[in-house]
Amino acid sequence: MSNPFHLAVPAGDLSIATKFYVDILGCKLGNKEEGKWVDVDFWGNELTLHKTEMKLPNERHDVDMGDVPVPHFGVHLKKEIYDKIKANIELNKINFIDKPYTRFKGTEFEQNTFFVEDPNGNVLELKTFEQ
Repeated sequence: MSNPFHLAVPAGDLSIATKFYVDILGCKLGNKEEGKWVDVDFWGNELTLHKTEMKLPNERHDVDMGDVPVPHFGVHLKKEIYDKIKANIELNKINFIDKPYTRFKGTEFEQNTFFVEDPNGNVLELKTFEQ
């Protein structure tokens, strides 16, 4: 899993969306078409935020640790980056969809994870491996 991906999502108001990705998550902005779309460097991946009126629908799916929102996307982060973002979300009083928890405890796949929505309702899962 070493090839970067490109994902385009509906972002609503671009000024609000980019503030979340830059100020809360710490991402950097890239190319853009003013008022239409902007690329976000999503930890080496290209996330394109499109100005839209619509939001994606989502539902909960039952998996090993409970119901998770689908669709969602995310990234595996170094622990210090994960902890910094988690603290930033708490500091800015942004609600977690699923609060931080440990998954696959005691196995080689043990990870800390949480789910959060961006300002347009796109669901992100951020995680870090314990090892």
